[in-house]
Amino acid sequence: MKKKNIFIAILLLALLLISCGGGSGPVEEASEDAPPAPEVEAVASVSVAPEVTTETEATAPNFDPQPPEGQRMQFETSDGTALIGYYYPASVPNAPIVVLMHWAGGDQTDWQKNGVIDWLQNRGGGSGAQSLSQQSVVYPPMPESVSFAVFTFDFRGFGESSGKFDRSGGLLDAKSAYEFAKRLEDVDPTRMAGIGSSIGSDGVVDGCADGCLGAFSFSPGSYLTLSYADEVKRLDDEGKPVTCVASEGDSTSASTCNGATGENYKSVIYAGTAHGDELLQQPNVPEGLGQLILDWLLLAFGV
Repeated sequence: MKKKNIFIAILLLALLLISCGGGSGPVEEASEDAPPAPEVEAVASVSVAPEVTTETEATAPNFDPQPPEGQRMQFETSDGTALIGYYYPASVPNAPIVVLMHWAGGDQTDWQKNGVIDWLQNRGGGSGAQSLSQQSVVYPPMPESVSFAVFTFDFRGFGESSGKFDRSGGLLDAKSAYEFAKRLEDVDPTRMAGIGSSIGSDGVVDGCADGCLGAFSFSPGSYLTLSYADEVKRLDDEGKPVTCVASEGDSTSASTCNGATGENYKSVIYAGTAHGDELLQQPNVPEGLGQLILDWLLLAFGV
């Protein structure tokens, strides 16, 4: 009986200990055959703030174009001759630029008189001698988003420039004008081309080098010591388009245009005897001439 009481007491004590949580469960040893637990790469917890766009970042400052009127510039050629030019800004930043080279029958102001400057700028200014309605007779509408910067200058011995004109000096003038135009404010120096008349029609081809994409010639004649055909070939080898126009009665210019060739070259000979700027003056303007200029521009600049 005494042993039975002792057994009961021990049993009650054991139950009491278990009910109080005094015991701990068995610990299993990992089996050697069990696959190891996968390694977990520790990743730092980073709190990322939501992206916030300020008003300044959301709305980039609008480009404020310079006034369309010409800005008088002076620059020097490699032989030290001082030349005067005018810069007509575009309405867009980092703009392509067209260098205009005049004929021996006038000076750089002729580009205002024939409306080319206003048309190229495409800013609706109408500051030239031609009204916008008169310009539309010669030039087709420029694509709305297109605006070219324009640079004109006087060859030595003409207009406001110093010196006395000679053929080799005129070549230096053309090259220097291109180089100066590349450095103008708000201009893309890698997108430049030239339109020239008579002596200027040779200048835009002869001086076309780095950054220059092509040239348009009104009545060339190899006037600046270099062969027009050879210079056209040089540009053609570089993939630069050249368009040449002349009148059939202007024998020197017609033969010069016809004497040049190339995959990127186009020669168009019109009826009549008009030379140089006369081709842009009524009633001499050939039908489709303005569209021909526009087609060349869009091709040269890849617009």
